[in-house]
Amino acid sequence: MKEWTARAGALAPEGRHFIDGRLVPSRSGATFDTVNPATGAVLAQVARGDGADVDAAVASAQAAWADRRWRGLAPRARMDILLRFADQIERHADELALTETLDMGKPISDVRSIDLPEVLRTIRYFAECIDKIEGAVTHTAPGSLHMIVHEPLGVVGAISPWNYPMLMAIWKVAPALAAGNCVVLKPSEQAPLSCVRMAQLFVDAGGPVGVFNVVNGLGPEAGKALALHPDVAKLTFTGSTAVGKLLLAYAGQSNMKRVALETGGKSPQIFFDDLYDLDAAVDRAIGGIYDNAGQVCNAGSRLLVQRGIHDAFLSRFTARTAALYRPGNPLDPATTLGPVVSAAHQRQVLARIAQAKGDGAHCAIGGAAPEGFGAGGAYVAPTLLSHTTAAMAINREEVFGPVASMMAFDTEDQAIALANDSVYGLAAAVWSADLKRAHRCVGALQAGVVWVNCFGDGDMTQPFGGYKQSGNSRDKHIDSLLSYMQGKSAWFNIAD
Repeated sequence: MKEWTARAGALAPEGRHFIDGRLVPSRSGATFDTVNPATGAVLAQVARGDGADVDAAVASAQAAWADRRWRGLAPRARMDILLRFADQIERHADELALTETLDMGKPISDVRSIDLPEVLRTIRYFAECIDKIEGAVTHTAPGSLHMIVHEPLGVVGAISPWNYPMLMAIWKVAPALAAGNCVVLKPSEQAPLSCVRMAQLFVDAGGPVGVFNVVNGLGPEAGKALALHPDVAKLTFTGSTAVGKLLLAYAGQSNMKRVALETGGKSPQIFFDDLYDLDAAVDRAIGGIYDNAGQVCNAGSRLLVQRGIHDAFLSRFTARTAALYRPGNPLDPATTLGPVVSAAHQRQVLARIAQAKGDGAHCAIGGAAPEGFGAGGAYVAPTLLSHTTAAMAINREEVFGPVASMMAFDTEDQAIALANDSVYGLAAAVWSADLKRAHRCVGALQAGVVWVNCFGDGDMTQPFGGYKQSGNSRDKHIDSLLSYMQGKSAWFNIAD
């Protein structure tokens, strides 16, 4: 930990915008503070962008689009630049990991072992997809030739969240760039610093200026301006369902731009009494909610446990949690649970726990801020609320913190009904040794991603996105790249 603490003291994070290949302040001169959630100390002053800054960034991206400095490159040339971009991120991995940890509170070991490797895999996957995109020549009459081709959209606006600042941004930026678009990214105001650095590294890797721009700022100011901008062809967003609905309205008010949303979740995990290994299932259930301090859109926060194993599951869960997730200094590589992103968010999470207890839920573990972290640390102890009901708010509203709720069920039909009783449908899991039962459940669950006898597993071939009010898009997979393109039909008359 001493090494990381010393490096933290020497870090000078950059909070300006990155527009047209240059670091620039806001045109208004306004700034806001980004705070280290582990200590409450101000980490950096960040440029507070508004419509004028968004206009400048979009103009830069539009100029790059118009002169074809990016989309006009040969596919393999774009591929080479993106691969060098990944290499640059890997070369600066320690700097980026430290920035992420200080800005968001994520344990340094998680950033280095989970987030950064996934960032690299994402960029390299989409780089390799670039020259694999194919069109079609259809069968027509002898005097005609018909081709279907895929073309980039133009300027893509991306709004990314704070829970995985680099990774969620790259899930959007990498396929958009691979498709040949230019990008304006508005990272979350809670943790923007690593995104600014990544944009610089894109240019350092040979990326043309103006192709990847970053505007910092608040959602109602910079985010809204980006969503309303008439020169943005597509808006892609990860965040809350409430904000996603606003963005759909802004698109309709402006130019009917495409809007891709990955929004809230309240993912159920169903544990049948015939599962293979209760201890292994409990450990994965614990990870499914407490990883990243529960700040995961697809967190398995609703634990549906068949009555025959309910008490044993509850006992193992409460006993194992303390061993697996211990709050600590995020700069300590041994820490497995960092703070939530801010003191304000800590208050919201604790208020949700208090509401659940008031509704009659039993707090089996946690339920408060752990001791020993001072007034500035935005920590919440791993919490399990048992004996809950489907009607309770804790089972209906996204908490986005280290809080799980537990319900008992008797039959398969009851489990499916409880799992689907939600406005969300991002992810779900089924734990059973009965393959036929698991297959039935996969078909019955209203979720975009369903895991069987695991949780959170997957790779870049797995489309990620939800049903219902969890959104309308898919990240990862080659389908994501194609979603940043549009089809064009070209019909030739070649008759004599």
